[in-house]
Amino acid sequence: MDLKMNSTEVSNATSSDCSRFCLIKPQHISISVLICLTFLVGLLLNVFSLWVFTCRTQEWTSNTVLQFHLAVSDVLICPMGPFMAVYYHTANWLFGKVLCRLKIAFITFHINSSILFLTFISIQRYVAVVRFNQDSYMNRKDFVQKLCFGVWLFVLVKGTVLAAVLDTSTMDNHTLCLSIHQEKYTDFYFIVNFTVLIPGLLLSFVVSAICYTLLVRSMSRLDTSHDSGQAIKSKSCKMVAVCLTIFVVCFTPMNVLRSVGLVVKKFFPCNCGLLLNVETAYYVSWILAGANCCLDPIIYCFSCQKFTKTFRISLRKIGLRLEMSHGESS
Repeated sequence: MDLKMNSTEVSNATSSDCSRFCLIKPQHISISVLICLTFLVGLLLNVFSLWVFTCRTQEWTSNTVLQFHLAVSDVLICPMGPFMAVYYHTANWLFGKVLCRLKIAFITFHINSSILFLTFISIQRYVAVVRFNQDSYMNRKDFVQKLCFGVWLFVLVKGTVLAAVLDTSTMDNHTLCLSIHQEKYTDFYFIVNFTVLIPGLLLSFVVSAICYTLLVRSMSRLDTSHDSGQAIKSKSCKMVAVCLTIFVVCFTPMNVLRSVGLVVKKFFPCNCGLLLNVETAYYVSWILAGANCCLDPIIYCFSCQKFTKTFRISLRKIGLRLEMSHGESS
């Protein structure tokens, strides 16, 4: 009789009543390890890329400016990796309110600026290759610098607002930070996700897909009988593949799983099994999201011959220094 009553109570429970039935569970250690490794590799690659841009690239173009700011965006999020890894494994935010707000702000900075810079890179690449003989603002370095300043101003305001509104909360003896289990923010998360985040991602993806489709179509008409034509076509097509991979593989799963989790939390709060499975899948998607920091430097190599040349020369110098150090120690 008691079991029937408890079952009826759960089925008729509201969202707040269901919170006590959905236990907050730590994630597997492998998720935390992979997140740390991904962000560590991304940090090393992008710090090296920034060094190449600032110390080894003498003449900057509009394309170089966009790539530099994309690398800065990737570097910003990488130090958050260890904090996120500990949080996912313990299901407990141990670092206080200030670091929680910083985490929210830096995640907002990175995700939004990366998507915007990738979109502008696609537009600039289309203009530079398909409309190379026409004057365009996207080929003007001063205009692109102002555009990048506008992007940072936009994400700074957005990240600051979110960090000011959101905070830590305690549930079931767990301190939570930017978690789907924070019921007081469920409606806020839901509204922001479906009115700002998802439309922004879809618009950026559509613009990039159109630009790259037109780019590939233009590349198909190039004369590939000469080595230069074949090289341009090969590099452009490879860059297309990398950029679309970043959108589809790195950003899409995270946004889709977050949306599914919010729908489950808001409309099916008592379906704890589904909610916890979606939450785990969402944390796994952060590994893919972090992988964009590792893939972005590949774009620099495909889209900028100077970067590729400088990158190779720098690696040779580092290898030579390591070889000399090894010889001296021997």
